[in-house]
Amino acid sequence: MQTFPLPPRCDRATVEALLPDLAAAVGTGPLTIDAAQVTHVSQALLQLIISARRTSDTVRIVPSQALSEIARMAGLAAVLNESEPA
Repeated sequence: MQTFPLPPRCDRATVEALLPDLAAAVGTGPLTIDAAQVTHVSQALLQLIISARRTSDTVRIVPSQALSEIARMAGLAAVLNESEPA
């Protein structure tokens, strides 16, 4: 399984820069998006994670506390929960 680490600050500019590499990684098989170090969560990051999970059912997300909290507040906690469909 390939791991795609995310930086602590995931603002719109960072997500735009990550998008091509993440899109390529999603198409290669099982993938873990390691968001454990993320402290700054943007709407763009939430969109990126939703897109990745909906693109492939082999994408796993390891969220940080900050990402988990923002996803919960946005009603998107299921996106981070592997047992539920994105």
